[in-house]
Amino acid sequence: MRDPSTQPLPAASHRTDSEAQKFVVDSAIRIGVLGLLAYWSLTLVAPFLSIVVWAGVLAVALYPIFAWLARAMGGRRTLAAALVTLVLLLIVIGPVAALVASLIEWSAALVSKLQAGQIAVPLPPDSVRQWPLIGERAYAFWTLAADNLAGAALSIKPQLLKAGGTVLGSMAGLGLSALAFAASSVIAGCLLVPGPRLVAGARLLATRIVSSRGDRFVDMAGTTIRNVSRGVIGISLLQALLGGIGMIAAGVPLAGPLALAMLVLGIVQIGPGIVVVGVIVWAWSTLDPLAAGLLTAYLVPVALIDNVLRPIVMAKGLPVPMLVILVGVIGGTLSYGLIGLFLGPIVLSVFYELLVAWVRDRPQVAAPAATTEDS
Repeated sequence: MRDPSTQPLPAASHRTDSEAQKFVVDSAIRIGVLGLLAYWSLTLVAPFLSIVVWAGVLAVALYPIFAWLARAMGGRRTLAAALVTLVLLLIVIGPVAALVASLIEWSAALVSKLQAGQIAVPLPPDSVRQWPLIGERAYAFWTLAADNLAGAALSIKPQLLKAGGTVLGSMAGLGLSALAFAASSVIAGCLLVPGPRLVAGARLLATRIVSSRGDRFVDMAGTTIRNVSRGVIGISLLQALLGGIGMIAAGVPLAGPLALAMLVLGIVQIGPGIVVVGVIVWAWSTLDPLAAGLLTAYLVPVALIDNVLRPIVMAKGLPVPMLVILVGVIGGTLSYGLIGLFLGPIVLSVFYELLVAWVRDRPQVAAPAATTEDS
């Protein structure tokens, strides 16, 4: 009798193997084409990705204001979106335009004073010679500047040109950033009106990816964006406003730019302490002790108020621990800049929720079947 293993396989088995191989090849081709299209689309969108992401962040953060304004205007959603966009553009472009105008005015005044010889440099004290390493050279250059300021400037012309190029490059970068943010503001305004439909689409996409938790993750992303906006930008704006009022009342020079510096430093997670310490040092060296003490007693709580308010605001309504949000905010800012301020806590919160769900959803282990002995 012949061995069954040597018998030829049935034709149905051959067809099954052939169909399986064909399915694998077809699936690989489809996945490859889909991956190529996704990569190609990403390269096309990449130059605008930061603008679009910022637009989404702004739209989510400003939607409650837009909804309230639309109700107040009798349901005219398009007009409300246009008004929100206009105010946002004024907030973005206004400070940049004021800064550029002040720099142009200051530069023109400096050039006119230089041409008229109205800028006088005093002679250096003899103690400058005692500075380590650079004392003699600093004393000689300072003396030359006191005698002939134009000649001293010509002697360091390459360094001045390099510094001027750096300043101009920074100003150009600031202008481009302002234009990009203005474009994001316009796109955000266009996203406000169809907001509910976009959220429904985001929920559908999230549900296809993470099944029943899709709605939860979409809600958590929106809440995170709004809380970070209030906790970081809102608190920083409050500190800058209070600090600016105090500095103006005390007669601190350049109170406006200093308040703007407090705002920027607060948003990028450095904090306004640098500006506050500088102003306090200036106050104790310039003002009378009573005024300096009052300004110090006012500015120190302003500089520290974010440590109390920011955690409370950012953790409100979120199911994740405050530490996760703080690590996401700081890590995102360090890794991706200002946009990471929002992306960091969103990504870390979603990962935390997925990790917790994975740990809690333990597989059910079936109990071993009872065995009976033969009697």
